[in-house]
Amino acid sequence: MKTDLSRRRWLYGGVAVVAAGAGVGGAWLKHDANAASTAGSVDEGDPAFWSRSFTRPEGGELKLADLRGKPLLVNFWATWCPPCVEELPMVDRFFRDHATSGWQVIGLAIDQPSSVRKFLEKTPVSFPVGLAGLEGTELVKQLGNTGGGLPFTLVVQADGKVAARKMGKLEPADLEAWRRAYVHG
Repeated sequence: MKTDLSRRRWLYGGVAVVAAGAGVGGAWLKHDANAASTAGSVDEGDPAFWSRSFTRPEGGELKLADLRGKPLLVNFWATWCPPCVEELPMVDRFFRDHATSGWQVIGLAIDQPSSVRKFLEKTPVSFPVGLAGLEGTELVKQLGNTGGGLPFTLVVQADGKVAARKMGKLEPADLEAWRRAYVHG
């Protein structure tokens, strides 16, 4: 009985040490990835970034050159991606709340045009959306998301430097931290 209790304590202690080590290692990797994600500019990641344009779901073109010179949040998403769909209303709210303080927001849909149009009829957004299609997958890879996963968000400062990258669903704290760090207002 006493031996079983001692073994159990060693087992729990060992599990706790492994979990703590994994937590520290994960925090270190996250810190390292965040530090690396702020390096470079969109021009370095994709020299043709500002020359790109995308068809808009409602017609017309979304020209990235027209957005140069102000802080820009680029959200890559798809209708088939649940976290993308969940975060779109929050991104739209951010756009509506902060456009007057200089923020620009665009969504680039990596999806079929018909699916995007149908989705936006039911769930409209205020910010401009471009139809990136398969080209969008290559673009996210060039901009630092080597796995090509969605959602993927990029913050570009007015000078073209990449301020932040986030692979995965955005949280309100992400948007607030970026707002405070890159545009005061």
